Amino acid sequence: MKVDSPSLADVKQYFMALQDSICAAMEEADGEAKFSREEVENPSGGIARPRILDNGRFLERGAVQFSHSVGDALPPAASERNPQLAGLGFEAVAISMIMHPRNPYAPTFHANLRFFLVNDEHWHFGGGFDLTPFYPFTEDVLHWHRTARAACEPFGDDLYYRLKTWCDEYFYLSHRQEPRGVGGLFYDDWRERGFAGSFALTSSIGDHILPAYLPILERRKDLPYGEREREFQLYRRGRYAEFNLAIDRGTRYGIQSGRRIESVLASMPPMATWKYNWQPEPGSPESVLYDDFLKPRDWLAELT
Repeated sequence: MKVDSPSLADVKQYFMALQDSICAAMEEADGEAKFSREEVENPSGGIARPRILDNGRFLERGAVQFSHSVGDALPPAASERNPQLAGLGFEAVAISMIMHPRNPYAPTFHANLRFFLVNDEHWHFGGGFDLTPFYPFTEDVLHWHRTARAACEPFGDDLYYRLKTWCDEYFYLSHRQEPRGVGGLFYDDWRERGFAGSFALTSSIGDHILPAYLPILERRKDLPYGEREREFQLYRRGRYAEFNLAIDRGTRYGIQSGRRIESVLASMPPMATWKYNWQPEPGSPESVLYDDFLKPRDWLAELT
């Protein structure tokens, strides 16, 4: 291999190890449920390793998916930002995860990392992580963004804010004119500092996933809650489903690439509700999310 030439094998090995560590940590945090273990051969080449946890003590749904895809032509969702790559053969490795906690005070969390190698010449990384609380706590949001900043610090003073802004712009429900949550990091078509530097950034973000989320889950998973909080959680989960189905490029890519639909939609919440024209009562605990948290903010500057 040439110096700094792309190595799909190295990225694949890292993603598979990350899947193992995330699943082990989440199983320990839940204390009861275990992730399913499957290995599915893709018809065009490569494998998928879907791992799903359902109906746990603290995690109502968890999905940690690894996939290695091989195809004759990039699906439109993967080439729309790079139309010059349309129709070219590719390999891709990716890991994506979502945790839907049972407790409404524990936020939903999402992360994904991916690497594309197109026609053995073009390559790029992408991914990130974001947090979607229902009843937000300032200390949780601060911890989340401090950890996101720590993941970016080795790569430049401004990188956290670049990827945070990108995250705020991507995880936005334009049809609702509403952010999905309190953001985090997002990047796509990433090639800065060559393959080694891009892989190092991707690995740093992956290595900060558990430090970002586990302390929050541990603080909130045992808090007492009632029917009101549960109903609001299910209502807000509807927004999550809307984003996945109407906006998310990863969902469209999975469908267009012919992946097993059960795996593609495993990130959906197990239960959600929609209420017609519902509005939070002014001054209520539910209104805090809308009034103070569902807006792009410099969390580290404003809340510290």
